[in-house]
Amino acid sequence: MSNVIRLISATKSDFQKMSAMELKESIYKSESRTIMGQHLLFAGPGVVRGVTNSELMFAWGADMVMLNTIDLDNLDNNPGLCGLSLKELKERCNRPIGIYLGCPKAGSEDGGKKALYRREGMVATREHILKCKEIGADFIVLGGNPGSGTSLTDVIEATRLAKSLLGDDMIIMAGKWEDGITEKVLGDPTADYDTKDIVRQLIDAGADCIDLPCPGSRGGITVEDIRTLVQFVHQYKPGTLTMCFLDSSVECADEETIRQIAILMKQTGADIHAIGDGGFGGCTWPKNIYQLSVSIKGEHYTWFRMASVNK
Repeated sequence: MSNVIRLISATKSDFQKMSAMELKESIYKSESRTIMGQHLLFAGPGVVRGVTNSELMFAWGADMVMLNTIDLDNLDNNPGLCGLSLKELKERCNRPIGIYLGCPKAGSEDGGKKALYRREGMVATREHILKCKEIGADFIVLGGNPGSGTSLTDVIEATRLAKSLLGDDMIIMAGKWEDGITEKVLGDPTADYDTKDIVRQLIDAGADCIDLPCPGSRGGITVEDIRTLVQFVHQYKPGTLTMCFLDSSVECADEETIRQIAILMKQTGADIHAIGDGGFGGCTWPKNIYQLSVSIKGEHYTWFRMASVNK
């Protein structure tokens, strides 16, 4: 293990020096206290006029942000970026920012969302994966938006492709925490597949982090369901990370609900605690980012993240 600083204590100057694998180690060293926000780009310029949702979430305690529904074929077609390139957004935020790539097969259903954004612009193709690297993404997240018809086989194949193209130059996160209609999400006790075998295949394909649903927000999922998988990941290939994802529109519930779910998330042992973008302006309420952060890592490290943007 290197002497890289843990992410919850890292600042702008630290992030600028980190390689992808150092960032991965930095998350690991934070001992289950890393917060990730999600920014829905098609939903408009954002919650607060004059700043992007990414900036807003970092200002309220997020350590990382994932961009959802990005159009990589036409980078001008991303209202949530407010005319900024990813490089310019990172210069404003001074924090790790990654991109969500969907893995559905061509022609699969999209739950009515096709009219809302160009799903084909965020599909995990060879061209799009390389584009993510070209424009400066710190990580990619491979999965499937609700209603996309994404299978775990699709995600495994996309993970293998991404690893062959990126190697260790970018963190690859992969899994299934939503879109559970045609195939159950990872950790669902009613799934008709061997969950641990799927996780093993994802890791063997090159995943640096396994993405899992969240107890308290995903129906039927318990702490023990997810904790068992987290422990398996950490034992099967030490150093591999896990992410627990609070979504299903519960991310815009009241703060007390977020607080209660955060405690469940912490009990799973996941390395990263992510919160979805199901708000009314392309992200969750800033106060819910703050509550999640305080519940997971306390006020000290939350305030540090809020105040250290230019350090």
